[in-house]
Amino acid sequence: MSDISFIGGGSFGTALSIMLAKKGYKINIWARNVDVVNDINIKRENIKYLPHVVIPVNVSAFTNLEEAISDSKIVVIAVPSHAVREISRKIKSYISDDTIIVNIAKGIEEDSLKRLSVVIEEEILNNPVVVLSGPSHAEEVALDIPTTVVVTSKNIEVAKQIQDKFMTNKFRIYTNEDIVGVEICGAVKNIIALAAGISDGIGYGDNTKAALMTRGMSEIARIGLRLGARQETFAGLAGIGDLIVTCTSMHSRNRRAGILIGKGYTLEKACSEIGMVVEGIKACKAFYNLKERLAVSMPITDILYKVLFEGMDPKYGVYELMSRDKKDEM
Repeated sequence: MSDISFIGGGSFGTALSIMLAKKGYKINIWARNVDVVNDINIKRENIKYLPHVVIPVNVSAFTNLEEAISDSKIVVIAVPSHAVREISRKIKSYISDDTIIVNIAKGIEEDSLKRLSVVIEEEILNNPVVVLSGPSHAEEVALDIPTTVVVTSKNIEVAKQIQDKFMTNKFRIYTNEDIVGVEICGAVKNIIALAAGISDGIGYGDNTKAALMTRGMSEIARIGLRLGARQETFAGLAGIGDLIVTCTSMHSRNRRAGILIGKGYTLEKACSEIGMVVEGIKACKAFYNLKERLAVSMPITDILYKVLFEGMDPKYGVYELMSRDKKDEM
């Protein structure tokens, strides 16, 4: 029996596992990759996704999903966004109705264009769902570098339970009742980070990145408000906080992938070089379709879509953005 189980053996799930294990909880991790499981159990390290960080002995890894999550009171979904529905469907027969589901994936479902908490609720009907988001690179969380995030849920009292369980003196958690805003911020910021990386790869400077981040925040707010988010969320940790860290850090796989694309790499070659899921790519396609459906203006997303999927030259994309008709900022 474990106190908290993680589904997915990636970097952020592993980092949170280490942090929670240091609080004394018994942690289980389920991963598909046998090498990841063996490295955690034997070498006490996730060599593939979080190398050079010691994993405490009260963290155990499994390839058997039922064994990993049965009897856990908290199950954390730590898989890429495109796998959330499949994994939710698989786990529902292994958990009790009072098990809290925590989602740390960021994105929306590509086919349905639904937020991930909605996807989870469609597959797991009775369990409360909490979303954790904010500026939090796994590499820093695992090393106890001070980090601050938010948790949100339709049931804020359950979010407060996760706040109490997960918070440490190095990992500060705020609650936010705006689940729509928190999820949309976490998804769209990856699109803007890809664009910021492309700008870096081309060789543009701080002025360009500041413009992309600022106007990118406008896009995040525009689509978020259209979907029912609250304005205040965009100025908070899930909004501007996560946007800053994802657009500026070399820990950000979205920014790193963008840099490679800006240098002339193909999309496939850039993703291969990163070696992990680049969520901004799927998010760009999903939000391109969503903004078309809702008639919401998202010019950065529009141009990035054309760069990624229609072969537009990134420099010409910047020209397109810069030469649009003049308008008032507000």
